[in-house]
Order: sequence, then structure tokens, then C-alpha cells
Amino acid sequence: MLEIEVLPSSAGSAVIERVTALVNQVYAESEKGLWQGSTDRTSVDEVAAFVRAGEIAVALVDGDVAGSVRIQRLDDTTGEFGMLAADPARRGLGIGRDLVTFAERTSREAGCREMQLELLVPREWTHPAKQFLAEWYDRLGYRVTHRADLAEDYPHLAPSLATPCDFLIYRKELA
Repeated sequence: MLEIEVLPSSAGSAVIERVTALVNQVYAESEKGLWQGSTDRTSVDEVAAFVRAGEIAVALVDGDVAGSVRIQRLDDTTGEFGMLAADPARRGLGIGRDLVTFAERTSREAGCREMQLELLVPREWTHPAKQFLAEWYDRLGYRVTHRADLAEDYPHLAPSLATPCDFLIYRKELA
């Protein structure tokens, strides 16, 4: 049975380490070729800070972490989700979709009227995993509102890129 909950600020280090490892595993595959060498998406310290801020939700299957998402508030009316990761061994169970639904509901209940996400994409070629995600987000009702240059928004990350990349900024109205 799938359950989704926001991790309490008192979450133990084992859960934080599992979330960190899962996010890094999923992003290593879905961003293969975008980064030089092996670049982790996140760290235990970063995830722990997000947990303390109440921003990490996990999907649990029989008590085991099967997915996670970061949910944050950008402003008075806009929520954002990111670091979405579902255990590859449990593909096809709807974990990613359920995490997005949870993030949208949580943001709506907090008074947000719109949801945002960022998708890193190569500028000069099509990445199969990113194309899959773009089509999936489209089916979920998200629309690209603009394209942002990663080097401008995150200059400290730009030197680690293996290819020029942009962020596609998606938004969706929350009914």
C-alpha cells in the first residue's frame, strides 16, 4: 500500500540518507550526458535542511521509501515541486504521479493558485529521459512558460555542465 507524507523535522539520518541516495540515483540516469563526470543532484546536508524546513515528502510502500519530492512555496500564490524521484525498481506503480498530486494538493491547501517546476534540458540536442518527462508533464497539465539559462540562474553549476543546458519553466493553475 502506498502512503505519502511530509517527513517530520525529526526524521532520522537513515531516512534522509535513503532519500538522498534515491534522488541521486534517479537523476544520475535521467541527466546522463548533461554533466561532466558524476555530479550528485543533492547531498545529505541539503536534504536534511529541506526536511527541517518541512519541504520533503516521501512515498512509502510497505514502510520503505519508494519516492520523494521537494515541495516549496515561491511566493504568496505559487508553489513549486522539484527533486521528484521514484524508485526505478517500482516503475509503473504511479508513484511519481501520486507525488505530484500530493505536491499540488499540499500547495493548494496552503493557498497557492499555481504550481511550478523546472526541467533541465540540453540546448542543442534531445535527451530521451527529458523528452519523456516533458511529455509526461504536458499530460499532467503543465505548460512551458519560459526558458531560462542555467548559467545565469545557477552560475556555480555551469562549469560542471558537459553540454549547454536550459531550464524549461513549467506552470499549472491549481483548481
